[in-house]
Amino acid sequence: EMLEGMAPAQSRAVRDEAGSLLLYSPVVEKRDRDASIAYLSRRLDENSGPENFLRALFDLTPDSPAWQREIERFRASLARTPEIETTSHRVQDRRTEQITFPTDGSFANIADTDFTTPGNRIWAEQVLAGPTPAAPDLVTTVEDVDAVVSRARTAQHAWATTSWQERRDVLARIAGVFAERRGQFLTAMATTTGKTLREGDPEFSEGIDFITYAGQLTLEHERRSAQMTWTPHPLTVVAGPWNFPLAIPTAGLVHALAAGGAAILKPAPEARVVGAEIVAAFEAAGVPEGLIQLACTPDNEVGQHLITHDDVDQVILTGSLATAELFHGWKPDLALRAETSGKNALVITAAADLDLAIKDLVRSAFGHAGQKCSAASLAIVEASVYDDPSFATRVADAARSMAVGVATDPATIIGPVINEPSGSLQRALTTLEPGESWLVEPRQVGTTEFGGTVWTPGVRWNVQPGSWFHLTECFGPVLGIMRADDLDHALQLQNATEYGLTGGLHSLDPAEIDHWLDRIEVGNAYVNRHITGAIVRRQPFGGWKKSSIGGGAKPGGPGYLNTFGTWTDTAIDSGIDSGIDADVAVASIQRAWAQTYSIEHDPTGLASERNILRYRPLEGVAVLVDVNASAETRNQQRAIVFAAAESSGTPIFWFDDVAELLARMPSLPVERLRALAPVSDDVLRAAHEAGVAVDTAPPTGDGELELAHWVKEQAVSITRHRHGRLLR
Repeated sequence: EMLEGMAPAQSRAVRDEAGSLLLYSPVVEKRDRDASIAYLSRRLDENSGPENFLRALFDLTPDSPAWQREIERFRASLARTPEIETTSHRVQDRRTEQITFPTDGSFANIADTDFTTPGNRIWAEQVLAGPTPAAPDLVTTVEDVDAVVSRARTAQHAWATTSWQERRDVLARIAGVFAERRGQFLTAMATTTGKTLREGDPEFSEGIDFITYAGQLTLEHERRSAQMTWTPHPLTVVAGPWNFPLAIPTAGLVHALAAGGAAILKPAPEARVVGAEIVAAFEAAGVPEGLIQLACTPDNEVGQHLITHDDVDQVILTGSLATAELFHGWKPDLALRAETSGKNALVITAAADLDLAIKDLVRSAFGHAGQKCSAASLAIVEASVYDDPSFATRVADAARSMAVGVATDPATIIGPVINEPSGSLQRALTTLEPGESWLVEPRQVGTTEFGGTVWTPGVRWNVQPGSWFHLTECFGPVLGIMRADDLDHALQLQNATEYGLTGGLHSLDPAEIDHWLDRIEVGNAYVNRHITGAIVRRQPFGGWKKSSIGGGAKPGGPGYLNTFGTWTDTAIDSGIDSGIDADVAVASIQRAWAQTYSIEHDPTGLASERNILRYRPLEGVAVLVDVNASAETRNQQRAIVFAAAESSGTPIFWFDDVAELLARMPSLPVERLRALAPVSDDVLRAAHEAGVAVDTAPPTGDGELELAHWVKEQAVSITRHRHGRLLR
């Protein structure tokens, strides 16, 4: 009777009128009893540890060995009381900190803001109360675009002659200016793109990490430049997104800069204010005039002119698959590298820690209102868990507990959607498919000053295999729950979409983890953790299948700088000729496979989390031979191609006839076309329609560089602790 009215899952000490302790116990509603078992198990685990007094308490008797041992421990504790440090190590204060970034190429991830410190909480209030920055001017004519491009090309001529050290110096200055302006950037993101502090602050850290990591990558380029010739792409256009308005555009700009090129930022219309802040920071850091420019073009013929400009060497896009297809439709020979869509799922098996799984599921599904290409749009749940009514109850409770509101409210967990929902998102928020029901029905609860709307999270129950919601990216605060017979069935459902960006598994069974990792078709695979929030170097980010256009290395990984230029063997202008010894090249490829590509890499080396970068063979590569090349060149090409294919395990399809290639392209089981000959627009269109990346880089005798054309990267992140205790 004394416990009636107590809140669920609270620990309460109940005393009588005299103050005597009667009870100390976790209190839950009867319907939540299952959820309390995990809490009780953790307490039992702690209390039964060999160093815990409670372990000896139940059979402790005076003068026994256990009694003497506890007396000695107690006295030793008293004697060491003066040694106890009472000063907090959490002293970060964004108002007064000064950060200096190294110029030697060394790298360490920068710390996010600690919002528990008093100074940072005052700073955060000031950030959220800041005024909305003014919008930048538009570039409204094709003549204006031509002028921007001309200035960039002129500036790049001088920049290309700078040393690698000079570029590292500039990058360090850029990082310093960014760090000084953290609050300014967060205000801009909150007030114009609806990014909450809990989402915007890690993104800002990611932006700085991209800057300093680009500096580290120049060290390898500097070393390799002694044996090979590096030619940067003179001009890159970065078509940035609105959902990650700072980190992703910054990544493209700084890698172009580090490579020796120039870059133009074309931000999404919703993110123009943030784009202007980025370019202003580059200018404040002393980047040469014209080298990094902002071009806020309308999405009309002016924007199209920038994307398709003949003096633009490559375009970096983060956006929808439809946008990437539109760009290639405008210009088939466009050198486009795009991170596009995702339909990402988190698998939960009967061997999962359900408390942790549900926590990570709602975080992955509803962070930034589900407006991440990496967000968990689906939960695929093993039958025994799915069929337990308590699971649905706990998911619903977790979703409903997440505070919704505008980004300038510090209590907000789920911020607004960027625009009034339409198309797929509107359908996902309002209309169920056959067999589905609302576990949590979403509803609109507000609007924002920039035209977006605030929605509570939605959870669709019993999403059917092959249904519209199973296969369609919706990009908003909607999660679908699917039932799987077992792990193999879950993998089948998870791999069924045309996308392959992120995916997760929650299971404590090592055999299940290994089985899943062997078969999952995603670029970023996460085990026993949330599936969003990739960190530079720890989890290089990028997808498989139609989640990635153009191929190449992942941003945030060791090979990304290579995508901003071309390596050729010294004294060879193009292609392969007698300057390369085929036998030496083959040996280099075999050595690189054995020493680099066949090995899992974990450069961060954290004890609490394994972060592995590994390489997987492509499904297949079509090779188009240059029939006009000399017999010697063709023989060298064949030797290098076959050595790379054999080492990587990638099947190859050899073509010397363009007509045959065109006829077979729609049905070829390939992910990439290695074009050793010039390719026509017809071939390019056929490849784009088939979802095949076109690789026109010349073969090289350097095994590490050559093998990059024959594999795809996969980043794997595995939690290695249980509630803070490291796993063996």
